[in-house]
Amino acid sequence: MSEAAQRDALGQRFSVSRETLTRLDRFAGLLRKWSPVINLVSSRTLPDLWARHFLDSAQLMDIAPLASRSWADLGAGGGFPGLVVAILAAELRPDLHVTLIESDQRKSAFLSQAARELGLDTKIIRRRAEEAEPLGADVVSARALAPLTRLLDLAERHLAPGGQALFLKGRQHDAEIEQALDRWRFSVQKIRSITDPDAVVLKIKGVVRA
Repeated sequence: MSEAAQRDALGQRFSVSRETLTRLDRFAGLLRKWSPVINLVSSRTLPDLWARHFLDSAQLMDIAPLASRSWADLGAGGGFPGLVVAILAAELRPDLHVTLIESDQRKSAFLSQAARELGLDTKIIRRRAEEAEPLGADVVSARALAPLTRLLDLAERHLAPGGQALFLKGRQHDAEIEQALDRWRFSVQKIRSITDPDAVVLKIKGVVRA
């Protein structure tokens, strides 16, 4: 599928305006410009930004509770999923405030610059997630950051009571869940990824230490 077709498919799936698609276009341009310098995403995935990164991130918007007002993306890296969520939320959920946590100085500087250029009211925290002040977020997300056991440490720190974690995971997700249950108790729903048949979104609630 061509990039234009991928772009149109995302726009239709989420019923977003041309303005939102233009914001995503501009974000794609920034990623292509700065990835060779900062290593924001793998060079081999740049031709598939829309499917591999944008749509993969955007699917969380269909999963997050509609009543959510605060979202914390941990280890945001090049902006996935957090900056894509912020772009979509600007139109679809204007009451949702997105915070990105990224400890790498160059990546967090990129995120700050991208948020400014895209006109997003998105807060960037340049600290390690375990050192940042607890955010009390309704939703906590992460993609390709750490094993589930470690992610639950961070989720417990930053989730509001009753909040939910959304973690994008690959084919080893069952093994990660089993390992995490040695230290944690939680409820989990496995939602099949729309971009990879072997991947899932883990929707996790009720995180407490075992």
